[in-house]
Amino acid sequence: MDNRLVDDRRCFACGQQNEHGLRLHFEYGERSARATPAVARRFGGWSGMLHGGVVTTLLDEAMAHAAIAAGVRAVTARLQVRFHRPAPSAVPLVLEGVLQKRRGRMLELSATLRGVDGTAYAEGSGRFIAQDAAADRRPEAAPDG
Repeated sequence: MDNRLVDDRRCFACGQQNEHGLRLHFEYGERSARATPAVARRFGGWSGMLHGGVVTTLLDEAMAHAAIAAGVRAVTARLQVRFHRPAPSAVPLVLEGVLQKRRGRMLELSATLRGVDGTAYAEGSGRFIAQDAAADRRPEAAPDG
């Protein structure tokens, strides 16, 4: 089995060629990634709220992109989410991921989902496993997956 992480631009969260996905777009800092999505109502749970699984996906993706910002492609090994209050659908949100620490192939990351007014909706933390270190490098252009 080939374990290389290949971006086919169809990622549910950030793939721009996935017509059914979230199509997130991230801006990168040195060890961080930030997006400002307004997630469509079709990704809701109860009326006017994002589904908890979609909120979890947002946090997971922000952490994965924080790893990418640090020059590493990685996959989720463990993920914890704390929901503070229901996140609204179809309104601008602020999603941020940060690489906290790296030990070998193990990365520790965190992410937050907030309103533009600073209201905290959810936060997450996770451990990710980097792909082969020889292949790690910062992408030339903003990736889609």
